[in-house]
Amino acid sequence: MPAALQRVESASKFLEEASAMLKSDPYSQPARKKLIEGSRGILQGTSALLLCFDESEVRKIIRECKRVLDYLAIAEVVDSLEDLVRFVQDLSPCLSKVSREVDSRQQELTHQVHREILLRCLEEVKTLTPILICSMKIFIQIHSDGGRGGAEAAVNRDYLAQRMSDEINEIIRVLQLTTYDEEEWDADNLTGMKRALNVIDSKMQGGHDWLGDPRALRGGVGEKSVRGILDEARKVAEHCLPQDRDPIKKICSDISSMTNALCELRQSGQGDSPQAESLSRAIEQKLNELTGLVLRAVTNTERSGILQPAHTVTGRLDQARRWLVAPSVDDKGLGQRAIALCVEEARKVADGLPGVQKAELLNLSDEVDSLYHHLAECSRRGDGHTPQALAIANQLIHKLAELKNKIQSAVVSRVVEDFVDTVTPLKTFTDAALAAEGTPGREATFSDRATTLQSFSNRVAKTARMVAAGGCGDNKKLAESLLSGAAQVESLTPQLVNAGRIRMAYPDNQAVNEHFENLRVQYADAVNRVRHHCDEAVDPGHFIQLSEEAIKKHTVLCENAIMSQQPGKMVDNTSSIARLANRVLMVARQEADNSEDPMFIQTLAWAADQLQGTVPPMVHKAKDVALSPSDQTAAARWRTLNNELLGAIGNVKNAVVVYPDDNVPDLPPPPEIQKLYLNDASDRAPPRPPSPHQYPPPRPPPPETDDEDDMFKHTPQPNQPIMMAAHGLHQEVRQWSSKDNDIVAAAKRMALLMARLSQLVRGEGGNKKDLIACAKEIAESSEEVTRLAKELARDCTDKRMRTSLLQVCERIPTIGTQLKILSTVKATMLGAQDTIPRRLDAEVIGGTEEDREATEMLVGNAQNLMQSVKETVRAAEAASIKMRTDAGVRMRWVRRQPWYQY
Repeated sequence: MPAALQRVESASKFLEEASAMLKSDPYSQPARKKLIEGSRGILQGTSALLLCFDESEVRKIIRECKRVLDYLAIAEVVDSLEDLVRFVQDLSPCLSKVSREVDSRQQELTHQVHREILLRCLEEVKTLTPILICSMKIFIQIHSDGGRGGAEAAVNRDYLAQRMSDEINEIIRVLQLTTYDEEEWDADNLTGMKRALNVIDSKMQGGHDWLGDPRALRGGVGEKSVRGILDEARKVAEHCLPQDRDPIKKICSDISSMTNALCELRQSGQGDSPQAESLSRAIEQKLNELTGLVLRAVTNTERSGILQPAHTVTGRLDQARRWLVAPSVDDKGLGQRAIALCVEEARKVADGLPGVQKAELLNLSDEVDSLYHHLAECSRRGDGHTPQALAIANQLIHKLAELKNKIQSAVVSRVVEDFVDTVTPLKTFTDAALAAEGTPGREATFSDRATTLQSFSNRVAKTARMVAAGGCGDNKKLAESLLSGAAQVESLTPQLVNAGRIRMAYPDNQAVNEHFENLRVQYADAVNRVRHHCDEAVDPGHFIQLSEEAIKKHTVLCENAIMSQQPGKMVDNTSSIARLANRVLMVARQEADNSEDPMFIQTLAWAADQLQGTVPPMVHKAKDVALSPSDQTAAARWRTLNNELLGAIGNVKNAVVVYPDDNVPDLPPPPEIQKLYLNDASDRAPPRPPSPHQYPPPRPPPPETDDEDDMFKHTPQPNQPIMMAAHGLHQEVRQWSSKDNDIVAAAKRMALLMARLSQLVRGEGGNKKDLIACAKEIAESSEEVTRLAKELARDCTDKRMRTSLLQVCERIPTIGTQLKILSTVKATMLGAQDTIPRRLDAEVIGGTEEDREATEMLVGNAQNLMQSVKETVRAAEAASIKMRTDAGVRMRWVRRQPWYQY
């Protein structure tokens, strides 16, 4: 704060001096310099003051969050009801304050993603708090009575306390964020390293307190804090740069050995000995060194700028194509790693497929792998520019596209199969846990149902991760929700099993019953969320088609069961048909709820109602067949009703699938050959038009091409981040024709303007006035893109698509205005120079510290703007197929030759 105040004071003095000088000489050059310096100082100093105040408010919230973490850390030492009452009395005010302040803070944030994370974490903390208290009460009761289930109760309590701690740490991390990177994922190495650093910081005080207490016993909160710090540091070591990895691993090993020795001394009653005190001091010193090493590793990784492969098949495919278009260019192995991960993902997906589909996917993966290694070898030898290498690259591009399509098809098939019944595994497990004492085989049945539930959870989590990688396209929010849901299902399963065991041991305990029910509801909600996200990620038309094919397979199996008179198989396959039909019905309802097109909703509702009415009669007749397999009349009635069900599913499929060419008129029938004559007098050629007398006819317009601009002929260098951002947008939009498409035309213009801005920053012609004018044009174009996107969103009938389009486009005007301001600041940094000095093709070098800071801010802003426009174009193209029929929108999306084939 003092530095910011001093800056404002000095800037005020500059303005006073400038006023006095200008009063005596209105054209004084030194006075103008002081005026500019004073104005800039006032703006920057005021911004610094506001930032300091805002940071102080954030620190206050973080302080309260850390108090909650301190209380959660001692949850495991609460071993009496009196301590539990005191714990709740102390924790409740802190949680209430954190909830109130975080909720108030999220309303002030400008980034929607940060608001959503804070709200989600806050809601999770509110949900987990009563469940944690209930689990602590159960542990205290079991511990005081010395009964069975104490270990399971302790695991439940520790798990819930850790989950709440993780959510609080995530709140702390998000509160400290000041920017949002569209390309940053929660699964990124750098994001994970920063999260680990925050956890280390939160556990450090507990570790130092434990080291300073010679009477602290082994296995306490403090020791667990030290062990947790080492675990998080090892996570950082796994993802940091090679030069930082070995020092972190070595010091973690040293601290672990020293901690083991200290625990043994304290366990034997020698915690006050000189040897133990020396060990404690040494460990404290090592922990401080470890914190510095971890911080340096995170900083070095962030500064390195090394790109990692994308987290989805679509993103990896884009990275691979950028390398394949020029295999001789060194991209630091990013393209090759992306291809390898695509092949690895395909082989994972193939594991759950039937024989023929599995063989096809594995064979295609082997072909891609072989071509990739061949091309990598050519590139390594320096032959990446040869015709042979380029031919392999072109073949690999087509094979990768085919591999992506097969992965997506296989992922939809997995969603159809793995989520056909999400109720039975949990229901049978719950029945086993609630079985009365004395029921024959009670323990064996429970163990068997617990194993089944664990297997189901593993399958659900695996499928969710496959959908996140291969079925979400580039939908970051949906992919991260799937990954989070998969992790939650996996972590909840053993806790639910533990709660079930405790329930079997104490069936009459109200707290135990309540705890089991809480975890059961949590698990069911987690599975339902994962299923909903998977349904949202996959194409509904493809999903219904594969469900229809699966129903036909079960129909054949039902026919075989009738012929062989096996009522058990008849019941099982009929149940599968009914579940698949209900899944189709569920997807149809979701699509209807997501749409605002009255015709679409009406058609889909009629088809869904028809399908819903066919399921119960079919099941009823199937029961008749199962009771009397030899009754051919009952079998015939079942076949009729099953065919009606298949017909109803076909109607749902026809209602869901959008055919954009429905209004295209049919071609006229070809004429009869016998009625065509070459020498028919009536078919004479028309008269020749008169020749022009004065002026030649106008030249026809040239074909649409991007060759007229030379901005993007060459790939930008790494030291040209603004040009790289403009080039990325240009590559995205050039695949679409700008004819009859104002959004594409405006986005292309923004890419060209941003490239021009890059040239101006580098000093390739132009002056300060040109720099400011270019930034102003970019801001105006950004407003035009936003206006067009909002018009398109207003007429879009798909709620999800409309929301996505509005979210990405609403950021553009703000970023564009910031760019105009930052460009003006950058121009003032050039002082009295009229012509911008040349910077040897670099955008962020040289100049004073303020000049470099202004340039870095300008670069970050340009990158955010280009990324937002790119996302807006993608969202607009997706929304264009779901428009109101009476909207009158005439925006055509005609795909040109893909950019990687130019």
